[in-house]
Amino acid sequence: MGRPQTDPSSSPYPPQPQTNPPPQPQENFQPPPQPYTTPAYPPENLSTNPQPSPPPPQPVAFPPPNQQPALQAFPPPEGYAPQPAAYPARPFPPAPGCPMQMPVHLPPAMYGQRPATVPWSSDIFSCCDDPMNALITALFPCLTFAQIAEIVDEGRTTCTTSGIMYAGIACCIGLPCLLSCTYRTKLRAKYELVEAPAPDWVSHFLCEWCALCQEYRELKNRGFDPALGWHGNMALMQQQQQAQAAMKPPMNQTMYNN
Repeated sequence: MGRPQTDPSSSPYPPQPQTNPPPQPQENFQPPPQPYTTPAYPPENLSTNPQPSPPPPQPVAFPPPNQQPALQAFPPPEGYAPQPAAYPARPFPPAPGCPMQMPVHLPPAMYGQRPATVPWSSDIFSCCDDPMNALITALFPCLTFAQIAEIVDEGRTTCTTSGIMYAGIACCIGLPCLLSCTYRTKLRAKYELVEAPAPDWVSHFLCEWCALCQEYRELKNRGFDPALGWHGNMALMQQQQQAQAAMKPPMNQTMYNN
């Protein structure tokens, strides 16, 4: 059965006016977004006038052609032989008011043993060349040895200490040559003297007094006075050098004509 139709005029409600819906604004149509793709590198059409690529580098000759050639050492002339520089045997005089520094003599063990080629200035049996020293050595050999030891040790051992040691060994065992022969070896190494006429211990064992006299004369012939001691000889040398410096004329003195 169908629904019964009613008459609108017979409806208890008043009729409602019909209204049309407002027109909707039309939106601009946009296409859906396309998926992103990575562009090719490098771009093909970056510019209309592409720059030409630079030419590849050319190899360079080494060394460069404009470099100056190295200087070549020419051989020395025939017959030329370099001469060693000559140095003064004595130190230069010190300036006024400055203390003099004496050269330090190192033992042979510190700079290497060199061959002894210098002969003695007097023979071992030439005791009569200095009669006073020969007499003192015959009576008091400890005194001559003490004076020699102080000069050889450059003042590190006093004359009194060396004399007492020599006399003590002579009184105890009667062989003072055991001590004196060592100072003969030091003296020879200091001045590069030859070991003559016999080894040092033999010379002192057989000829103790003659060996002491020869060492005393050797120091005296080299400018020392063993009787003054080491410090006395250094003071005497300083006075002599100061006197020579005072007598020397100035270096830059000139004369002008009026």
